[in-house]
Amino acid sequence: MSLAPRLDLRQSQSLVMTPQLQQAIKLLALSNLEIEGVIAEELERNPLLETAPAGDDAPEPLPVEAPARDEPAGADELVIAGEAAGEALDVDIAAERFDDSPSDHSGLSSSAAPASGSGEAPDLDSFADTSESLADVLLMQAGATFAEADLFIARALIDQIDEAGYLRAAIEDVARRLGVAEERVARVLATVQTFEPSGVGARDLAECLAIQAREANRYDPCIARLLDHLDLLARGDLARLKRLCQVDDEDMADMIRELRGYDPKPGCRYGGEPPAPVIPDLSVARTKRGWSIELNPATLPRVLVNTGYHAELASGAQDKAGKAWLADRLASANWLVKALDQRQRTIVRVATEIVRQQEAFFLKGVAHLRPLTLRQVAEAIDLHESTVSRVTSNKYLTCARGVFELKYFFTSGIAAADGGDAVSAEAVKSAIRALIAAEGDTILSDDTLVEQLNAKGFDIARRTVAKYREAMGIGSSVQRRRARALQRA
Repeated sequence: MSLAPRLDLRQSQSLVMTPQLQQAIKLLALSNLEIEGVIAEELERNPLLETAPAGDDAPEPLPVEAPARDEPAGADELVIAGEAAGEALDVDIAAERFDDSPSDHSGLSSSAAPASGSGEAPDLDSFADTSESLADVLLMQAGATFAEADLFIARALIDQIDEAGYLRAAIEDVARRLGVAEERVARVLATVQTFEPSGVGARDLAECLAIQAREANRYDPCIARLLDHLDLLARGDLARLKRLCQVDDEDMADMIRELRGYDPKPGCRYGGEPPAPVIPDLSVARTKRGWSIELNPATLPRVLVNTGYHAELASGAQDKAGKAWLADRLASANWLVKALDQRQRTIVRVATEIVRQQEAFFLKGVAHLRPLTLRQVAEAIDLHESTVSRVTSNKYLTCARGVFELKYFFTSGIAAADGGDAVSAEAVKSAIRALIAAEGDTILSDDTLVEQLNAKGFDIARRTVAKYREAMGIGSSVQRRRARALQRA
């Protein structure tokens, strides 16, 4: 074998993702609010980009039909081309495969053009909760109560109180870390437990309820024994509780009623960060001509290329590097505008097919939701499954029945008992929820639920009923029976 250096010529094939293709793929998976951040960054980097003024007319409606094959490749076409070359551009396809089911088709009329408005959209952030956090409230009370070393200990304890209001550190650990006596830390904690909200600083549920009972002047030996045996109360063993507390039925019912008036998580009334409001990306409405599907204009700014500014810069004296930079900025601006336009078209195409497949849901409710997979939608509109997966990620639509994530409409199928079309798992969950809500004094077991669901046409197993019930946060028949007994008490 020769060890001398030499030159070899080889041929190979590989998929190269250009920055433009990467940007197109990224834009597909972003929501309208996230797109605003991307556009803001591009406006800072590219002087040739600008947003349309608020008074400009709305753009022409975006057609739903697939673009002609002789058009330049857009975002979704580029994605398909990249995937056809052999590289998987999405990682969640396996998780998105569900049971197939035939679906009805109906004529739809769609428009992605947002209606222009003369004023700005309402600021939803103004409706958010601006109250102080639990730590702020406790630190303010500690500053007015303690001084010097005790204030330092109180701050250390408050740092260990979680959002629910419970102390999540042992007194011994706090004392060892601060280098003070445990008795002093316990004394400061006892004072912190008198702060508002009532019950804060407790180390467990029993202590939290005991603090509130003391402040209500209802803490007596009977209540103390009841709090020492909360596990019996949770199991509904009222007979044993009455013997331990040495009370009759009336007194036991009065104590349980008293405990229900206390707050088991006193810190939650202050909370932490306010929840971010869900702003839909699409709106679906029933019209005389069919279904109208539009992008939300409040969260989708229009981006334009400032051709006048480009002409002004191009006419000035420039060196070779300046001309290259200007050409690059123009190409980048044109690509962004084109990618955003193609993104709108793709989103509307996917949403239109979802509405077509799930028209019964929009007309009659969740009981008529049909099984649907990404493959069904992708094949119907001639896109790849991964493209549909990206389009439906973090996107919400609003309709007469509420706000739903686009992923909500992709559900697995349950076979029909009469051999007909399969039904959606969400429809089965809705039926289970309705049966349990109407069960009254006769608590339905999972076996009874299976029988009643079979009578309604759902071919479902008992373990599936239990899985759906637990997913909805509904207890078993034993747990519901105990809860009913406590309510009667």
